[in-house]
Amino acid sequence: MPTPRQAALSMLNQVLNEERLLSESAAQRALEGLDGASKARAMRLANETLRNLERADKLLKSHLRKPPAPYVMNLLRLSTIELAQGGDAHGVVNEAVTLVSKHKKYGAMKGLVNAVLRKVAAEAPEKIKILRAPRLPKWLRGPLTEAYSSEIVGAMEVAHLAGAPLDLSVKSDPAGWAAKLGGTLTPMGSVRLPEAGQVSALEGFETGDWWVQDTAAALPAKLLNARKGETVLDMCCAPGGKTMQLAASGAEVTALDASETRLKRVRENLTRTGLKATVVCEDALTHTGAYDAVLLDAPCSATGTLRRHPDLPHAKTGENFGALIELQARMLAHAAGLVKSGGRLVFCTCSLLPDEGEVQVEDFLETHPEFTADTEALARDGIDAAWITEEGGLRLRPDYFAEIGGMDGFYMAVLKRA
Repeated sequence: MPTPRQAALSMLNQVLNEERLLSESAAQRALEGLDGASKARAMRLANETLRNLERADKLLKSHLRKPPAPYVMNLLRLSTIELAQGGDAHGVVNEAVTLVSKHKKYGAMKGLVNAVLRKVAAEAPEKIKILRAPRLPKWLRGPLTEAYSSEIVGAMEVAHLAGAPLDLSVKSDPAGWAAKLGGTLTPMGSVRLPEAGQVSALEGFETGDWWVQDTAAALPAKLLNARKGETVLDMCCAPGGKTMQLAASGAEVTALDASETRLKRVRENLTRTGLKATVVCEDALTHTGAYDAVLLDAPCSATGTLRRHPDLPHAKTGENFGALIELQARMLAHAAGLVKSGGRLVFCTCSLLPDEGEVQVEDFLETHPEFTADTEALARDGIDAAWITEEGGLRLRPDYFAEIGGMDGFYMAVLKRA
């Protein structure tokens, strides 16, 4: 059976050496054999190392004449960040030495690993405090700096380093659940837990009273404002957070996704929460029908979720963003044709790139005069009027609400049909 550190190292190797996302099945196999608490610890170790990778390399640089083989370097990075964050030096160093000594190819490196980590253990907790927040890779930092400013991007990087608390959407009584779970309410009404631990062990999980959903990700469904008896389509619905929000309103929800694998999770979530929706496996671009309201959470770069998914900058390079942007435009145009007269459409992406948000809606409104941006729908608790963009959408950033843990980067717009 693997240990949490061993599983975390395996995931690091797949992200950094093979450019795989932590969510991919190959990476998830590293967690097989671990109980729930150990899985959570392994994921935390891997995420914290990826979040602090630049800092780990700086802490190690003075102790290495040259970087060792990737496997050994990733082991040193993992151990360095755990030591810098207060991990037990004896346990961290001993397990690192054990792991490398058992490796058929790199067993002879155990002396180096032992020597380097003992030096790191003595200095890393203090040295890491003066290191800057790690910067985004150039392929992403450049476009974001052009879209915002270097100061704003710097604030985003600080937010990414801080990571993300656990946000929950509840079926009813958010204040009551915040009190039960020892959390607080975000300005937009989500229950926020700073230290959640094993999610499935929390009160209310088994009974389906809530589901995990970032406070920013919960906002598009709130803006859609589905009402009891309305027909509502959730395009690209997996993993189902927005579907459950819509179903909880009493609307007649169709949950659409092109992947049967992803829809399996949607069905599991609906079953756990006792909510109902018609689940359809179909390409969004071929779906037909007429709905009172449509929510399109379009496939995107996911650059707004880096505080929760620090593997993304290491597993992606931005090469396919052009194809994604084209797909978003096609999906948005198709979604418009599914909205009844007088109905509404919410378009959103968990992206920080204007080409996947503001520009998409600006172009859409120019070519679809029957739609207008409904800025009145954006007047909700927790929304700063300064976040409303020129074309009538809403731009959220990870550095907003930084004092209480931030939020995911998101763009969304409420589009009303005449």
